Amino acid sequence: MPPSSAPWPATTPSDVELTAGDARLAVDLRGGTLRRLAVGNWEVLDGYAPGTVAPGWRGAVLVPWPNRLRHGRWSWEGEEFQLEVQSPVEPHAIHGLVAWQPWSVLAEADRSVTVGTTIEPHAGYPFRLAAAVDHVLSDDRLTSTLRVRNAGDRPAPFGAGFHPYLSVGATADGGIGDAELALPARTELVLDGGMPTGERRPFDGAVGRIGDRALDTPLTDLARDAEGWANVRLSGSAGELVISVDAAWPWLQIYTGDTLPAGQWRRSLAVEPMTCPPNALADGADLLVLEPGQEWTGSWSLAWNPAA
Repeated sequence: MPPSSAPWPATTPSDVELTAGDARLAVDLRGGTLRRLAVGNWEVLDGYAPGTVAPGWRGAVLVPWPNRLRHGRWSWEGEEFQLEVQSPVEPHAIHGLVAWQPWSVLAEADRSVTVGTTIEPHAGYPFRLAAAVDHVLSDDRLTSTLRVRNAGDRPAPFGAGFHPYLSVGATADGGIGDAELALPARTELVLDGGMPTGERRPFDGAVGRIGDRALDTPLTDLARDAEGWANVRLSGSAGELVISVDAAWPWLQIYTGDTLPAGQWRRSLAVEPMTCPPNALADGADLLVLEPGQEWTGSWSLAWNPAA
């Protein structure tokens, strides 16, 4: 029998927190997830309580692939791989491998923190990657930079993304319909059951009032400003949010939350920076490949302007 004082692993939910003016950020060290961002009384991110499992992958870091992979099957250099699928109802691998594993604090300062984790090789993804996210919080914006390094001994294919839900004041189901939306995208990837059909078609990003419009849509061909950033604008009763992505993110997935349960249904908007579209590990569309020791970096920011 072990002694009564034998140790147990920590079971208390663990966040790392930053404060800048009225802004408060909480990063969950289970998954490296953006669990909460509040500005005064405004919950800028539609997050979740510590230690809970929130539907919809709220705030998740998506590595080594974002979105869905058909039936979890893919191949690389003549090898066939099988990843775990979401469920019998949705038989696809989804949103990578790091959302539930422990992350650690790598560096911390007054208004910045770096968290990281290692993706170890396994049967469905036999590559080793190191991932780190640098968060910098100021009075009016959050800037997040994802860094990925091939820590293995062979070329590693991968994709990446983030899954924040933006909240502009709605608290009731369906409330996102009152928000105004402007997107920088000019092309939509057509999906069937969440998977690409191979078709692309023009997209008008001047959405305006969302209303009853249902979106779960990969968008690309992003219009960019002089500094190379593409900007999404969402405004509602609480104020305006601007999420901006640098050139490392050629894709955005926009999701109005139509498949979320009651109490979370269509109350916020997921705006997901992505390096590649759904099913990229299988079909190679915009797939990134890192040589051993090679690194990749991509940044995005979220700025806020509270209503008067």
